[in-house]
Amino acid sequence: MAGSKSAADRRPAAAIWPLIHAERAALAADLADLSDDRWSTPSLCTELTVREVLAHITAGASLNAFLWMAGVIRCRYDFDKQVAMRLAEQLGATPAETLERFRRVVTSTTKPPLPALAMLGETVVHAEDIRRPLGMRRDHPTETITMVAEYYRGTDLVVPAKGRIDGLRLVADDGPFATGSGPVVSGSTLALIMAMTGRSAHLDDLQGDGVERLRERC
Repeated sequence: MAGSKSAADRRPAAAIWPLIHAERAALAADLADLSDDRWSTPSLCTELTVREVLAHITAGASLNAFLWMAGVIRCRYDFDKQVAMRLAEQLGATPAETLERFRRVVTSTTKPPLPALAMLGETVVHAEDIRRPLGMRRDHPTETITMVAEYYRGTDLVVPAKGRIDGLRLVADDGPFATGSGPVVSGSTLALIMAMTGRSAHLDDLQGDGVERLRERC
């Protein structure tokens, strides 16, 4: 059932961190030889370049609950302002420095007050925010992206994913993920994740009677 607790939700954080580290390491490797001019490529995150998104990922891996709350108070509970401030702290003076700062947190287990699953989701989604505009592709482990899809289908904690897919039936054609009832939306697990989290660029990779309804919600 769509509202039941999934196996992913019950998985201990200690089992999720190695998956996060693997996703970060893969992204660092993909960006190792990126030329300076391509770092300014617009990402799938509105108004952010791929370099700025990478700095945002670094910031998330550098903030514990205390630092996160201190930033929230400093920004007077303006969460967007806090995100921008922390991104700027991790951007560095050059693309090479931005990448080096990210490499330093690849194996970090520091996080804001979010579940480890949310950190895995943020890593997978933001990495695709970077890769797709750059024409890069990663063949994610099925276990990892299925876990992320199961997380997002049941939560609106970080992004309104659960509400976005209400009344739709999502079915992956490359793995076991399936959820909901109603008009069908089918495609790769990654494309479903990206659509659930509001990335309209991936809607063209999906099929089914529910795609247009999902497009309206993105």
